[in-house]
Amino acid sequence: MGFFSFTQEIAMDLGTANSIIIHNDQIVVDQPSVVAIESKTGKVIAVGNEARQMEGKEPPGIYTVRPLRDGVIADFNAAELMIRGMVNMVWPKRRWFSPTLRMVVCIPSGSTEVEIRAVRDSSEHAGGRDVYMIYEPMAAALGIGIDVEAPQGNMIVDIGGGTTEIAVISLGGIVTNKSIRIAGNDLTADIEEHMQRVHNVRVSSAMAERIKINVGSALTELENPPEDFVVDGPNLMTALPMKVPVSYQEISHCIEKSIAKIENAVLAALAQTPPELYADIVKNGIYLAGGGALLRGLDKRLTDKIGIKFHVAEDPLHAVANGTGVALKNISKFSFLIR
Repeated sequence: MGFFSFTQEIAMDLGTANSIIIHNDQIVVDQPSVVAIESKTGKVIAVGNEARQMEGKEPPGIYTVRPLRDGVIADFNAAELMIRGMVNMVWPKRRWFSPTLRMVVCIPSGSTEVEIRAVRDSSEHAGGRDVYMIYEPMAAALGIGIDVEAPQGNMIVDIGGGTTEIAVISLGGIVTNKSIRIAGNDLTADIEEHMQRVHNVRVSSAMAERIKINVGSALTELENPPEDFVVDGPNLMTALPMKVPVSYQEISHCIEKSIAKIENAVLAALAQTPPELYADIVKNGIYLAGGGALLRGLDKRLTDKIGIKFHVAEDPLHAVANGTGVALKNISKFSFLIR
């Protein structure tokens, strides 16, 4: 393309629930990780919000896909189409030029070689010329504003949609890490199952997600309790419409098991932490990031249970994306980026 071909840089947080793209220090795309595809031709009909609105309502001939499961690419072709669609949102009018893309993409710390390869290939096929990768907890730490290269231990618990990443970071490296596949989506599934079993009402995962956002809680006693949330849905037996008010206490009981698993994973990661770094963590506290950090009472519950202060990141939903953006600006400086 000669004269018009120039390098553009983007940072991408490829999440199970949402994907975010940062360009020039701004979040330019923040969309659900969903793509709608035409069955016959394999052509993309919609990406992100538009595709999410079609979920569960598709006529024959169109299907919606969430290409990431548990933080890793489960559907290679759909992932590539989704990344390409989202990159196109950044430059919607790029008819006459095609920028050379340098990308930093975020991946779960428990990713296998095969999973890392899948992210790299999808990003390259979607137009990335130079693709770098960064582990999620490291990105979250950068996004929170921690000096990751300092000789002291910091612990991050990043609760996303598909995975909870727990890592201790010191001297620009991940010293201990634990990645478990229990996260936001599991809490949503717990709520969906609970509504069917206890109230005989069928709810979609989108409705279960709304219940979680409105009345989700990790504690049965909250200082500022939310009002009950009224759920409309069909009775499983009669298919007649029902209205069911749901309280935060009820939700706290139904997600108890999943929260306890996250708690145990944090304890297991602390048990593997070298004593010098453990002392730093007790002093600095533990940082919570990811959408799961917004669950009411979670920081208090973990603080009481573990005896170390938990801090919720300032903007937990975007901590990982913002940190990926920081890494993009300092590609030459950070040795922990995977090439």
